[in-house]
Amino acid sequence: QVQLVESGGGLVQAGGSLTLSCGASGRTFSFRGMGWFRRAPGTDREFVAGVDWSGRVTKYADSVKDRFTISRDAVKITVYLQMTSLEPGDTGVYSCATQNGLGAITNDSMPTYWGQGTQVTVSS
Repeated sequence: QVQLVESGGGLVQAGGSLTLSCGASGRTFSFRGMGWFRRAPGTDREFVAGVDWSGRVTKYADSVKDRFTISRDAVKITVYLQMTSLEPGDTGVYSCATQNGLGAITNDSMPTYWGQGTQVTVSS
């Protein structure tokens, strides 16, 4: 079993920055790909970013490329999402997820485990 807990959400003005964290526990977590998704009110959940088990391979949605950075710590049990140049369209509930595999989570992935999510609100 894997447990994921997100933190770091909040209210920020457009152009500002936030860093989200996802702490994980459970067996073999360090050998799993991870990812971040978000859901805005009234929309479907969408892929934001993914990282492989090593931290060396990353994937991004086009809408956040060059603004967001996903990373994981040296022991690979915490995953971060650094968000810069935030826009009102980035508002939503951000959830981290993981799957049974080494590769980075992508837009086509179907993660096995999910966190509860953290709210990010960007005001104009």
